[in-house]
Amino acid sequence: MTDSNGTAKATPGTTPRPSGAPKPGGQKTHPKPHAVKPAPGPADQQHPHAVVVPTVTDPSRWGRVDDDGTAWVKTAEGERIVGSWQAGDAAEGLAHFGRRFDDLATEVALLEARLAAGADARKTKAAALALAESLPTAAVIGDIDGLAKRLQAITEHSEEAAAHAKEEKERARHEHTERKEALCAEAEQIAAESTQWKAAGDRLREILDEWKSIRGVDRKVDDALWKRYSKARESFNRRRGAHFAELDRERAAAKGRKEELCVRAEELSGSTDWVGTAAVFRDLLAEWKAAGRAPREADEALWRRFKSAQDVFFAARNAAVSERDAEFEANASAKEELLHAYEHIDPSMGLDTARAQLRELQDRWDAIGKVPRERIQELEGKLRSIEKRVRDAVDAQWRRTDPEAVARAAQFREKVAQFEEQAAKAQAAGKQRDAEKALEQAKQWREWAEAAEGAVSNR
Repeated sequence: MTDSNGTAKATPGTTPRPSGAPKPGGQKTHPKPHAVKPAPGPADQQHPHAVVVPTVTDPSRWGRVDDDGTAWVKTAEGERIVGSWQAGDAAEGLAHFGRRFDDLATEVALLEARLAAGADARKTKAAALALAESLPTAAVIGDIDGLAKRLQAITEHSEEAAAHAKEEKERARHEHTERKEALCAEAEQIAAESTQWKAAGDRLREILDEWKSIRGVDRKVDDALWKRYSKARESFNRRRGAHFAELDRERAAAKGRKEELCVRAEELSGSTDWVGTAAVFRDLLAEWKAAGRAPREADEALWRRFKSAQDVFFAARNAAVSERDAEFEANASAKEELLHAYEHIDPSMGLDTARAQLRELQDRWDAIGKVPRERIQELEGKLRSIEKRVRDAVDAQWRRTDPEAVARAAQFREKVAQFEEQAAKAQAAGKQRDAEKALEQAKQWREWAEAAEGAVSNR
């Protein structure tokens, strides 16, 4: 133990050895390097990641302890007494005063670490000055001059570190302010423009979470920015609320309209006017789509109701159409058999007989009824072929037996001459339109005259 002046005392309960007496065994010992870790101070709590390695020195390089226990330290100004050791031999005393120096050096290292870590430079400087003032009377053995230089460096650099810390603080404040301004601008844009209500609401909450994590903004500026963000969020909430209120009104109106459509569909479900009612159902479906969406559960129930009425009608129509199609197929088969039975009609074997057979075929044909749409052209074509065969024979007979054919041809020629004369007079009078009309009529009568002359010449 030592007193306040550094004089070593014996530990209670032990007998002190005379100064310079050797340890049992007859050998003096020299101090070994050691390390003492100081108790954590405020700087360690503020900067838990600043690791300080305890100082380990060899005190024999910087001082000595005489056999009488007097402890000396070497400095640039010479040797000075730092205390007295009476609790053991000189080597133990030297180690004791060396440990005290290492503790002091560790404190200096801690101040250096605090300065490098950006701690409060003013407090660090004050602590360095206090340590520097204690060095001339410190009861330690070690490189006191080196510690003095290190403390002087801490004092000199603390102002620079303080300025740098202030600059970093201002830079961080500026960056944080800019970030909050950007978040405000984004929130205001969302409030004014966004219609993606869920995504926009989620984004505003994310902005709020990020906002809470941003520190170091000037209070007055922060309050003003917070008011901007709050105003934007409230504006968005009002606009979103108005949108959904309007949407609720629209859905209520759609529900009423769709209920009306269901009633109309149910009234039509028993109709047998297949074509007309099917067209009405198409119109109702178009109105349904145009009505918009009702509340989800109501919309689904109303659609099931509407579709059920529609299905009743179309199921009945499909059954009727299937029955009709079967009837039409039977009619087509009957007409095919009829054509087969009358395909032998031959006017050359007797025109009157052929004409009678054709009338009989036509009567029976009409009595059978309709056939499938895709069979009409085929079957009607076969019937027209038989009809043409008889009609051509009748026309040929008429041309051969008509006594007025020659006179008729001459009359046609007279008509041609009359219209050509009218055309000449109209053209001479400058009535070009009348002339063209007369020539067109003359052309038509000429064709008829040629046809009549041809019939006569072919007899």
